[in-house]
Amino acid sequence: MTKNEIIEKVKELAAAPSCCAEVKAAADIYLAHQNKDTAAELVKALEANVNSIDETIALAESDTGKNIFGAEQAAKMAALGKDLKERFES
Repeated sequence: MTKNEIIEKVKELAAAPSCCAEVKAAADIYLAHQNKDTAAELVKALEANVNSIDETIALAESDTGKNIFGAEQAAKMAALGKDLKERFES
């Protein structure tokens, strides 16, 4: 992935409605400075804010999830999440 592609992905991440404030702030700082330190801080923010499978399923099943992803895609995500949870928790 090129630097320009990374920058575009970080912009998309920061603009996503599901992006939390901490990740958005780290993404904005990265975009302003684009160095190893700000990249490391963005990675830390992402690691600290990764959703669990249960949180992901709950989002997909919620009205917010349906608005973000569309009802059909949200249903697919919830079903996949439940399937993965069952497989790995058994």
